[in-house]
This record gives sequence, structure tokens and C-alpha cells, in this order.
Amino acid sequence: MNKDHRPYYLKRLSHKFEQWYAYHFLAPQCESFGHGMAFMKPWHVEIYGRSVSIGDFTTLIATSDKKVRLSVWTKDEKYGKIEIGKCCLICPGTRITSATAVTLGDDCMLAQDVYITDSDWHDLYDRTSSVGSTYEVKIGNNVWIGDSAIVCKGVTIGDNAVIGAGTVVVKNIPANAIAVGNPAAVVKYLDADKPLKSRSQWMAEPDKLNQFYDNVERMMREGNTFFGWLRTVFFPRKGD
Repeated sequence: MNKDHRPYYLKRLSHKFEQWYAYHFLAPQCESFGHGMAFMKPWHVEIYGRSVSIGDFTTLIATSDKKVRLSVWTKDEKYGKIEIGKCCLICPGTRITSATAVTLGDDCMLAQDVYITDSDWHDLYDRTSSVGSTYEVKIGNNVWIGDSAIVCKGVTIGDNAVIGAGTVVVKNIPANAIAVGNPAAVVKYLDADKPLKSRSQWMAEPDKLNQFYDNVERMMREGNTFFGWLRTVFFPRKGD
């Protein structure tokens, strides 16, 4: 399909159902679940274990083939934890697994298929032993992690850093750095003279932002009808 043919009221109904689903089914699985969050296909978000916290105004996007998985491991009365700050963006295929602690600051953006882990998940010599070596992962505020990047145990990434697509981070990355490669290497730093705009700033007036997008939805769906949408579902034509 080239466009979404649903009429405006069906789109709004779908959005409300997604919000209801998230707060009804996902929130009880979390230690802390923020307000004002946005979800796309939240039934494809999987949360395992205790001590998962998600901050206010965070956006989680999942698809049937790219589920979002937040997994906390428990062993020998030791618990991992996952803490996601406010106004973060979590894209399809993101996986975060913890046996100790994974912490994301505010305004972080995780692109598709990002993997963050604080553990090896098997001992180096005893392959039957689960978890293995584990060290906390700390990701600062306003960090952007690119498509299919991997962040490994014990890593700290400083504020505003950018991790390139496909990068494997095995050592600390300083604030304001741009890192790429396997293993990750810093190739440059952000220009200190150029202002940075974070998601928190963009979402500073959520009511006004929601009204803007609501108006856009109304405009884009003007002329869409229920029966027209059904026709595109069951009898699609070229150009739909």
C-alpha cells in the first residue's frame, strides 16, 4: 500500500487501543512505567523478568518480524535491571538483556535491531554455566545508536554520542563522540559551536505536539471512508 486508507476515526480508535493495550498488559510487568508514552504494535513488545523501568514520553515501535525484547535475568538471588529514561525512542528489533544493569539516560534513540547486553551469557570455559562475565552498561543522555549496532558488557557511552550503524562497542565512548566500526573507534566529535536539540525539547509541550499530529492525520485522511478502506484490504488495486 502507498498510503493508509483508514478513515480518521479508525486511526484514532487504533491508537487508543494501542495505548490501552500497553498500559493494561505491559505496565504491570514493569517496576516503573511512565506516562505520555506512545506505542506502535505494543503486542510485539516482550518484557521478561523483574526490574524494568521505562520513562515518561518514551516511544516504543515494534513489528511482527522485529519484536522489541527487554529481558532481565535472575540467578543465585542476583537480579539484572533495565532502566530507560524519558523521551527515548526504541525502534523495531531492539533487544536489551541484563544480568547486572543496563541504564539509558533521557532522549536516547535506538535504531532498528540494536542489541545492548551487560553479560556474555555463558562462561568462557564452562559453556554450561549461564550468565558468565557481567558488568553494568551505562548510556548517557541524548545518545543515538544506529541500526544493528551492538553495545557490550561494561561499556559507558557519554552524553550526546553517536554510534554508527553496525558498530560493535566494546570499550567506553566519550561524550559528544561519533564512533564507528568493529570494534568501535572514535572518528570525530560533534561541533561544540552547533546547538543540539533533544527529544525532550521537541516534546516540551506534549499537548500542542499531539494537536499538531492530530491535525496532520485529519488532513491526510480527508476523503477516506470505511468502505473504501475495506475495498483496499480485500480488493487492492495498483496505486493503492
